[in-house]
Amino acid sequence: MKKLVSLLLVLTLMLAVGCAHAEDATSTETAIRIGALKGPTAMGMAQLLEASAAGENAYQFTIAGAADELTALLVKGELDVAAVPANLASVLYNNTQGGVRVAMINTLGVLYVLEAGETVQSVADLKGREIYSTGKGTTPEFALDYVLTQNGIDPDNDVTVEFKSESTELAAALENGEATLAVLPEPYVTTVLSSNENVRVALSLNDEWDKVSDGSGMVTGVLVVRSEFADANPEALAELLEAYRASVEFVNANPAEAAVIIEANDIAKAAVAEKAIPNCNIVYIDGNEMRTKLEGYLSVLMGMNEKSIGGAMPGDDFYLGADATADEPEVDTVDTDADEGGAGDSEAAESDAA
Repeated sequence: MKKLVSLLLVLTLMLAVGCAHAEDATSTETAIRIGALKGPTAMGMAQLLEASAAGENAYQFTIAGAADELTALLVKGELDVAAVPANLASVLYNNTQGGVRVAMINTLGVLYVLEAGETVQSVADLKGREIYSTGKGTTPEFALDYVLTQNGIDPDNDVTVEFKSESTELAAALENGEATLAVLPEPYVTTVLSSNENVRVALSLNDEWDKVSDGSGMVTGVLVVRSEFADANPEALAELLEAYRASVEFVNANPAEAAVIIEANDIAKAAVAEKAIPNCNIVYIDGNEMRTKLEGYLSVLMGMNEKSIGGAMPGDDFYLGADATADEPEVDTVDTDADEGGAGDSEAAESDAA
């Protein structure tokens, strides 16, 4: 009897110790609330989403259809990090007095010039043409105007740009023959190409931007983090970023497998996602390279419409993990008579492109 009692005591102690270890393990894993937009800016998270669904991490995801949904949650402290349009990151930083910072670039340019024909082989071939686009007074127009201007083409006098309110409307115009030249983002590009064999990608605005800029790059999406969370949880944030880097590599290397996860999370249809991923410029860029590209991009937007980035260039503390610089970035001004859309307009256009 004494032996039985002793054995039960030992087992009880072992179970108690085991439970204590389990509780410690759970308590050291920081729950992170993550937001993302449907489209390329969320596609790179596929592996993280799959691991979350399997209970392999403590990440809680919110996939939104519009940037303003994520903005509200970030400002209220109901999200810790979020994948948002690049210009919106600057708007948030300015509007919260540094309460939101950027950790990495997750998506470069996703804008393309599509043509129903073979006449456009370079930017010079756009002179004198009618081009359809979305986002008047916002990022798509700024990107097109910048590329045209840097190639010696006056966007006000040398081309005619017709604007549609949504990318879906523009895609329909290209498919039904109303438009022969159009600026569209992925994954709408893939959708149009899949349904119309007479349409092709004539130019990548991302590539054309790179040719005429000083290493800034066209930046579509970034990952932002609340400053309070970043300061309080540096190790948890570092772990998330490493997992994010691995997810981006997985998505680019395994588009078919990633596409299944993407559709399961209602980000995009698998068939479209698989074909679109190679052209979505899903990347992981942090540190000084992030700052160079993003700061240059924001300076271009600042020169065109300061409201699109919140009225001012972000300070050094905006760029997590990047070296500070003593010099203010040179604002790259481009003459344009574009309507002065506010930050809300700009983020809507970026959301459409994302």
